[in-house]
Amino acid sequence: MEQSEDVPHNPTEQAAICFKAFMLKNSPKSNLNLYDHLVRVLCKVMDERPENAVDIIEDMSLEVKRAGMRDKQSTLRDTPPVPAVQVLAEQQKTLFTRGGGDEVEPEEELVETPLPNLAEQSFFLEQAGVGLAREEMQRVHLALKQLVDSQPLQSCRFWGKILGTRANYLVAEVDFREGEEEEEDSPQEEGADEEEKEGGSKDDDEEEAEEAIDPLPESTYKPPPAVPKEENRTGVNKFTYFVCREPGLPWVRLPPVTPAQITAARQIRRFFTGDLDAPVVSYPPFPGNETTYLRAQVARISAGTQVSPLGFYQFGEEEGEEEEETARDSFEENPEFEGVPVPEMVESLANWVHHVQHILQQGRCVWVNLAEKADEDLEEEGDEEEKEEEPDEPEPEVGPPLLTPLSEDAEIDNTPPWSAKMSSALIPQFAIAVLRSNLWPGAYAYATGKKFENIYIGWGMKFSGDGYTPPVPPAPQREYPSGEEITEALDPSLEEEQALQAALEERRAAEEEAEELEGEEEEEEDDY
Repeated sequence: MEQSEDVPHNPTEQAAICFKAFMLKNSPKSNLNLYDHLVRVLCKVMDERPENAVDIIEDMSLEVKRAGMRDKQSTLRDTPPVPAVQVLAEQQKTLFTRGGGDEVEPEEELVETPLPNLAEQSFFLEQAGVGLAREEMQRVHLALKQLVDSQPLQSCRFWGKILGTRANYLVAEVDFREGEEEEEDSPQEEGADEEEKEGGSKDDDEEEAEEAIDPLPESTYKPPPAVPKEENRTGVNKFTYFVCREPGLPWVRLPPVTPAQITAARQIRRFFTGDLDAPVVSYPPFPGNETTYLRAQVARISAGTQVSPLGFYQFGEEEGEEEEETARDSFEENPEFEGVPVPEMVESLANWVHHVQHILQQGRCVWVNLAEKADEDLEEEGDEEEKEEEPDEPEPEVGPPLLTPLSEDAEIDNTPPWSAKMSSALIPQFAIAVLRSNLWPGAYAYATGKKFENIYIGWGMKFSGDGYTPPVPPAPQREYPSGEEITEALDPSLEEEQALQAALEERRAAEEEAEELEGEEEEEEDDY
């Protein structure tokens, strides 16, 4: 058989052909082959003829490969991600524009507005060494202006800033005009009502099914009555609070706070995340999410740290005559107040007073008698037996009244509750009095002449002394009392089963004999 002319007879030529075929294999990564790449590199060396070709051969190979890849790249490029700073700048751009774009007349600008003068407050806070940066304070001022323009407010105040692990909260304290406040129910309360309705329907279906099979014993336990929340414009819900994460973002209204939320917030310690919808995982369990937890902490901080110079506020004469025995819940500004000298305010805490009501252990500012509410519930249900056993009347809980001096505040672990200082010891003539709370780190107040202000910038947690110890879980419930009706018996043996069966048969035979005898006696009596 004759061999083909294309097939080489020399083994060396065959090896060269196999090696060339190997080098012509394309790489799956770059879609190039080694043979073409070496050809291009050698051509580049012959064209440029460098003196030290052996030293730069690797760099020339990289340049050839890069040039080939550059030719194959598309002219389209991926859109670069927008930085977070640019996104925030776009959101805050609306702060620096007027609403309709028209020029505002000077007369309109001089109209009274609830917008606070944050520029002046920032000036005094800067002297005290607290507050936010000037640029941030200016953005907060513009954000408050947006809130005032969008809501029918009577007063507005920058409450402070609560720090979080992922984002922060800017808090505004507002008071709506009379009759223009829209009541908003807490989403947790609405969800609880829906669950109760759904649970009630499910319980009814289950009870009907169980009654058809075997009725279960009814529980006589009745939970204690829930402490009712205080109405709007009273107690812990005297003011309404709005929050936002950054100036320029929409303001979110916080719901009214309940006594159960305040009571639970006192027993836990948790950092804020910056997400209002984040769950609050804690023990004891908190009734709500971070929105309600934030509202509870704002109420606690306000009740403990909102202070004013002595004499700035006073009780009304009519109110003082009518409510001598009951706790007062309102006051008014003193038009004759002339200010307290700064050195006196620094030396004595008696020149500062609380102007926010104290929160009782019940979670309210005004104590409510739950025993009366329980009696009313029993009267509606008609439980006369339980009504006969009347519990002892609880003692009313009374806290410190309004406008109580700070000198009467209690210490925690030998730590004074307040620290006072002058803003400048070098120029005391123009210094201001600065007050710092040691129980709520981050709460400050300043006063100079007839002006004062409070602010809070912190993590929203109270000073706890040496350390925080989580509460111990409650004791486990007792086991059901053991008895014959629930005690499991041992399985009988074969001999015991046979003996029991024989005893049952004898008993059955005896009963049959007794019935036959009774029947015979009845027949005899009928014959006679």
